[in-house]
Amino acid sequence: MAAIVGAFLAGLALSDSVDRRVRDLTHGVSELLVPFFMVGVGLYFNPGVFRSRSTLLLALLLLGAAVATKLIGCGLGAVALGWRNALKVGLGMVPRGEVGMVVAQLGLGLSVITAEIYSVVVFMVVSTTVLTPLLLNLAFRAPAVKLTRG
Repeated sequence: MAAIVGAFLAGLALSDSVDRRVRDLTHGVSELLVPFFMVGVGLYFNPGVFRSRSTLLLALLLLGAAVATKLIGCGLGAVALGWRNALKVGLGMVPRGEVGMVVAQLGLGLSVITAEIYSVVVFMVVSTTVLTPLLLNLAFRAPAVKLTRG
């Protein structure tokens, strides 16, 4: 996590001191490096670990916890807008992005987590990203709720 936070803070510290040309150059570099990062994630993902019933159960449990915690944590912040809108906000926040993959990759590289746990985390990140549009589509099909005060 220190590397992620350090990189973020370095970017934050430099954000006001660089000109447009530097921003354009770093944008190009990030567009070049992101595919390599995703290839690295895929290289270490082992779908064979899901043959084990316990690993599959762990993956589904982690996926359920990932969805539930975002629904509860983020949805509660929007309860004042009504329960249906709170559901939409919570569902919109479900995806777990690249930070989860970065942490998993760092953990695997440092031998802090096993290849099975790494694959479970990557499964959860990809699944939440794929499931969210489907769940949001269902949530928005429900009749619209008026946002009136009174």
